[in-house]
Amino acid sequence: MTKEEYRKEIESFMEEVIKRDATDLHISVGRPPILRINGSLTELKEYPILDVSHAEGLVRSLLGKDQEERLAMNKDVDLSVTYKDRARFRVNVYQECNEMAAALRYISTKIRTIEELNLPPILHRFTQSAQGFFLVVGPSGHGKSTALAAMVNEINHTRHDHLITIEDPIEYVFEQDKCIVDQREVGVDVGDFYHGLRAMFRQDADVCMIGEMRDPETISTAMTAAETGHLIFSTLHTNTAAQTIDRVIDTFPPYQQSQIRMQLSSTLLGILSRRLIPTLKSGLINAVELLIVNSAIRNLIREGKTHQIDMVIETSIEEGMISLNRSLADLVNGGIVSFENAEICSNNPNELKMLLQR
Repeated sequence: MTKEEYRKEIESFMEEVIKRDATDLHISVGRPPILRINGSLTELKEYPILDVSHAEGLVRSLLGKDQEERLAMNKDVDLSVTYKDRARFRVNVYQECNEMAAALRYISTKIRTIEELNLPPILHRFTQSAQGFFLVVGPSGHGKSTALAAMVNEINHTRHDHLITIEDPIEYVFEQDKCIVDQREVGVDVGDFYHGLRAMFRQDADVCMIGEMRDPETISTAMTAAETGHLIFSTLHTNTAAQTIDRVIDTFPPYQQSQIRMQLSSTLLGILSRRLIPTLKSGLINAVELLIVNSAIRNLIREGKTHQIDMVIETSIEEGMISLNRSLADLVNGGIVSFENAEICSNNPNELKMLLQR
């Protein structure tokens, strides 16, 4: 088969992703194409089992010359592909057991709003901030990028600002509205997150979305940007707000941590932790934890007492804060998710049982 024929075939798999409302497509030797639907893997049994040459042909049909070179050097490569102006896919091509494989994450061309994602309405407040640092956290595949895109796109439609994104790779594509929107892809438009963020200071930016906080240099520069009048959004692979603050601080050597606590306490606006949980009627729904940084939280960050943050969240419902267990308990009491699935997602199952009186 030619490269064009392989590309048409993998596009037929992409069509199945869209039709079946899947989130991911996996190409791997010894299996037919596999979709992730409502969190579970499902084989496309109407397609043949992929042998070594077939899988490699499908995977390489996604790659350009530069990406082929990066794959040869690093044994994996990130990229994004567009399918017929209907969808984008974030792709990781990788080598396993000396064979080719790929994971493709479906990204709708439509950027959903905060309301459409059933996220807390108070998130609108953070899109109106003049400066500061807002993080969206959670496990991989639980909608961090989608939530971030909703907030950033609201800024695009409501403010007259210069908005820069630094992503690896570019996921959602923002159509410029009231903002000037510049989207920079790591490895294509900029060397790495750190250098893209540093360059932002010379590009007259107001708002910056960083795809992921990966190293101390990026985190430190982001906090400095938040201190100097910029609004910064980013993500981390952490589970809770308290854990996120600890992770940020622990990224730095001990002699710097006191300074980082001070910076973080003065720049952090809030942290949204998001989980996607299977519903009883099939489909996925949000459970969230929302930390809103107030004077009590700032003091706890400065004093290194992050273990007390969960208690402040639990007792600050009237300020708009949401604890993950209360969010889970509301879903169980509303007959939307099962207790068993809620318990799996809870960071404190005993507290969840108490809230549900079980």
